[in-house]
Amino acid sequence: MSRNQSKQQGPGGVTTTMEGVEVVSKEEIEEILKKVDKEASARKLTGASHWIVYLIGVSWSIFQVYTAAFGLFPAQLQRSIHLGYAFVLTFLLFPASSRDSSNRLTWFDWVLVAFAGYIGLYMALNYVRIMEAGGDYSRFDYLAAICGILLTLEAARRVVGLPIVCLAAFFIVYTYFGPYFPGFMAHRGYSLQRIASHMYLTTEGILGIPLGVAATFIYLFILFGSFREKSGLGQLFIDISNAVAGWASGGPAKMAIVTSALEGTVSGSSVANTVESGSLTIPMMKRLGYRPEFAAAVEASSSTGGQIMPPIMGAAAFIMAEFLNVPYLDIAKAAAIPACLYFFGVFMEVHFEAKRCNLRGLSRDELPKFGDVMRERGHLFVPLFAIILFLSVGFTPLYAALMGLVTCIIAGALKKATRMSFRQIADGFELGARNAIGVGLACASAGIIIGAITLTGLGLKLGNGLVELAGGNLLITLIFT
Repeated sequence: MSRNQSKQQGPGGVTTTMEGVEVVSKEEIEEILKKVDKEASARKLTGASHWIVYLIGVSWSIFQVYTAAFGLFPAQLQRSIHLGYAFVLTFLLFPASSRDSSNRLTWFDWVLVAFAGYIGLYMALNYVRIMEAGGDYSRFDYLAAICGILLTLEAARRVVGLPIVCLAAFFIVYTYFGPYFPGFMAHRGYSLQRIASHMYLTTEGILGIPLGVAATFIYLFILFGSFREKSGLGQLFIDISNAVAGWASGGPAKMAIVTSALEGTVSGSSVANTVESGSLTIPMMKRLGYRPEFAAAVEASSSTGGQIMPPIMGAAAFIMAEFLNVPYLDIAKAAAIPACLYFFGVFMEVHFEAKRCNLRGLSRDELPKFGDVMRERGHLFVPLFAIILFLSVGFTPLYAALMGLVTCIIAGALKKATRMSFRQIADGFELGARNAIGVGLACASAGIIIGAITLTGLGLKLGNGLVELAGGNLLITLIFT
């Protein structure tokens, strides 16, 4: 361990600083995130409200781990329960307006929480009858469906943002007012009952494939990412990057790229990658002489590459595998070369900028030694290797994520410095639930769009319309699509 590194504060609580570098504080990071990421604007509850959220989050993660280990519930039930948890936590954690800095729950939030809980229980208790109804739904079914759609839109507005809500709302309007649209977009239109039942009472809309992926594979990988954070694997990536690239020309920038590439193997979130390493690497790059704009651009572009870095990629990769009905491993293999080329391109841009500005790396005395880092925390790589192994031998991504989660806890227990207590494990469960809210609601909103396309036949019409518009020219059709 370098003499200039700060002391460890337990698993996942390590703060690394370099001599002369002012690391961005946690409070500053949170303020910045609130401006660019709606998920970072969650309330900081205290007292009974805090413990209600904590217990709900832990129970959600336990439910997901239980179904992954002992068998998934029927699709409609699994997805309804998953979405019900997301609804309840959304209205407890996220205010109606991003300008609301209060950490107190309003009466309206409690009303929405009650509605969300009711809809979740209603769908869970009546899913067999709803599946076997064959379109003969009761008034209460339609009412539950309408409430479910409205809750989806409001929850997505609070967490994901207004654009996807506007897009989903447009497709609902399009489904109802079909006869009034021009050209190939026109259709006969559907009643509110038909729209509500198709969107929420079947697996063609909100409870469709995107939410199904979020309720299985994605949640477990998000949960794995939370335990990675608690175990200190993220700090291990930073220390390895320091040792490998910190001394080179333009070292901190290259360190940011290596860190983001390593983070990308276990996190499909560009925001998570930026937060994990950016608070350290951006001040270091500025100290070395990089322009602030360039330093921020390096961190942002390299962190974005985490979306396409195997083995754990962004949510879109899992949805792609489900839609195309191909093994996730095939998609991960196909992404390996483009991901390496992406990071190589960013690395070379940083190298040329460093040479042009004659920027040197950090002193080796300031950096940790690779051998020391691997001896102290190299065992934390075991969960990553476990995921790759289980994917390679043909297990499903869900099972691979479950085994990665189990080995993360076991590997961390091998040494006292990385061992997680029972409370830290519970905290990991709760953190995983918080991190899964946005993905679940985004997938649910996407389900509205997909439901409208399948109900109206827009997909086929759009394909034919583009071919006709291109005059049969394949190149023009490719450009349009």
